[in-house]
Amino acid sequence: MVPPGKKPAGETSNSNKKCKRYFNEHWKEEFTWLEFDYERKLMFCVECRQALVKNKHGKAENAFTVGTDNFQRHALLRHVTSGAHRQALAVNREQVAFESRGHTELSSVLKVEVNPAKVAVLTTVYWMAKEEILDEKCSSLLDLQKFNLCQALLASEHSERYHAGSLRDMQAAMAKVLHNEDRHRIKASPFVGLVVDETVDAMEHRSLAVFSTTVSPCSGQTSATFLGSFELLAGEATTVTGKVGEVLRAFGIPAMKLTWLSAHSASLGAERRSGAGNALSSLCPLLTEMHCLSHGSSLLPTHSSLSIEYLQKYETTVDAIYRLYSSPIGESSGLQELWSVLDLCEIDLGSPRAICWTSIFPAVEAIDSSWPTLVLLLESEAERSPVALGLCQELKKFHFVAFTKILLDVLPIFQKLSRFFQIEDFDLSILKPIVSATATTLQAQKGSSGQNLQEFLSAMTEHPQGKQEGESRLYYKGVELANCSPGHLQHFEHLKDSYLESMRGSLLDRFPSSILEAVSSFSAIFNPKCYPQTLEDIGTYGVSELNFLLQAYSQVVVSERALSDFPLFKRIVFSLSQLSFRDLCVKLVYSSSEMHELFPDFAVLAAIALALPLGSVLAKKISRGRELLKRGRSRCTKDEGLSNLMKIAIDGPAIDEFDFALAIEYYESMRESGFIKTQVK
Repeated sequence: MVPPGKKPAGETSNSNKKCKRYFNEHWKEEFTWLEFDYERKLMFCVECRQALVKNKHGKAENAFTVGTDNFQRHALLRHVTSGAHRQALAVNREQVAFESRGHTELSSVLKVEVNPAKVAVLTTVYWMAKEEILDEKCSSLLDLQKFNLCQALLASEHSERYHAGSLRDMQAAMAKVLHNEDRHRIKASPFVGLVVDETVDAMEHRSLAVFSTTVSPCSGQTSATFLGSFELLAGEATTVTGKVGEVLRAFGIPAMKLTWLSAHSASLGAERRSGAGNALSSLCPLLTEMHCLSHGSSLLPTHSSLSIEYLQKYETTVDAIYRLYSSPIGESSGLQELWSVLDLCEIDLGSPRAICWTSIFPAVEAIDSSWPTLVLLLESEAERSPVALGLCQELKKFHFVAFTKILLDVLPIFQKLSRFFQIEDFDLSILKPIVSATATTLQAQKGSSGQNLQEFLSAMTEHPQGKQEGESRLYYKGVELANCSPGHLQHFEHLKDSYLESMRGSLLDRFPSSILEAVSSFSAIFNPKCYPQTLEDIGTYGVSELNFLLQAYSQVVVSERALSDFPLFKRIVFSLSQLSFRDLCVKLVYSSSEMHELFPDFAVLAAIALALPLGSVLAKKISRGRELLKRGRSRCTKDEGLSNLMKIAIDGPAIDEFDFALAIEYYESMRESGFIKTQVK
């Protein structure tokens, strides 16, 4: 057996010169039609070659017919779902019944494969979706290609079915090709993780984007895939649960396969607490819910989850400042930082949605650094502007300056935490310590205050005349602060403690002890770097962690066998100290590896661990999905076609790797069935 990545006897490089790839003998086990020519160093499809011999009029244009050195598993996946392969299967099985069916899929395949005009139209539509080009530009782009003498389009053989008015159907057909690959991937994966990401646009429309994480048993590699976006109706507490159920049914995900459900958004958190998570757990016995680790901004709690009165007042003040000075006028007044924050953080002041300024570190940082200039400007405008007068009075208050310093101490802590979760090969062993350390830091600031707040308190000076009417006259950077009486200072201490405790409580709610225990147990068993330094010390190592996992996943492992295998397993892992957590899990999940055969229960647990929704690839896809949902509302009314556009943009491969023949087959079938329905009506 040849492990993944090792060179077999018939090694050769991929035609893509950026990296070397090699034929994997174990692909033959999954794809029974696959053969490898060791002399020519090419792989080909037996079915397609046989069909070519039977069909004397056929052309050997299929790469798997003539032979290819594109040694990538996704190339095999695309071929097995391609129109050419399906046509070959039909020919080889002598499906002569198609002649009596009039308009069958096979006849569609035979028609569409030879028409380059149709491919030209679909490639244009596909490219537009990938590049986020407005649908209205399709006609002009096709005309431009004709002007540039695109022979396929000049032939004008694509008929009335292939025109700009049919974009939605073409996009749906191409999304169907990609979703077919998703189903194949999900079917092969031993376990699946789901990510549900809720967004709210400017018009308060709620949408749910769903992603999956899967594991390939033939390679052990993981994939993150966009499964679709759904509009959520207001006021329905069980909407998210229902949509997740629809996804499970649509993609044929068995309840026993779903092991992780990660959610992001304040309302999703509320729904989990109200019982939606329990409802899903009753359907999926292996399901573990956890906060979505792949979207860093979601680590900060929202206003609705922080019952602190002053927060709203602070937000209102900061919002008014940015609206007043984040303009060319503000830029000319020496407040360029405020102006640049809008571009840096992509803040739209024209949006009707409230902006959560207390969670945007650059915005708070700009307010802090611009504070003396802001006070001077507002003072100069106070006589002729009641708004400037009110803002000036608010900015001079001790509470405003001190709370700004608290935010400068707290926000970087969550920024650092979120960056850990976006590392591609995230070390799960540090999750529990880093969450615990963050909670401890927030707790410590309640007593000793953070660095910025301490420096502010030290920098304040008292007026030489001392106290007046029971209130201290304190100055900061030459500005006299208001509301500095002992009562105000005591009230601020209460505000500080309440805010820090709310942030700490929110963090611990997102990472409950049960989740931290599960993740740290996986790391203790499968991370060689966590093992003791000497063989003498591994005797009792990991026993409690393994028992925790065996109890949690008792339905898919044999506990007695796993406990019996554990001593040998630990000795082997100890000898593989150079491997990372992911590397070891991949070795175990890889179905043809010796470790997979030796330790079947640990292979199951490793597959569950690999399905955990983590990593930079998933994080980028989630962010991409949010951007597309945010902009897509203006392009697609009532979500019509938006999910298909997002699928192409997020998961669509390079244009030369997409199976347009199969997309045309689906498209023509859709149009044909639509035409028949119209005639019946």
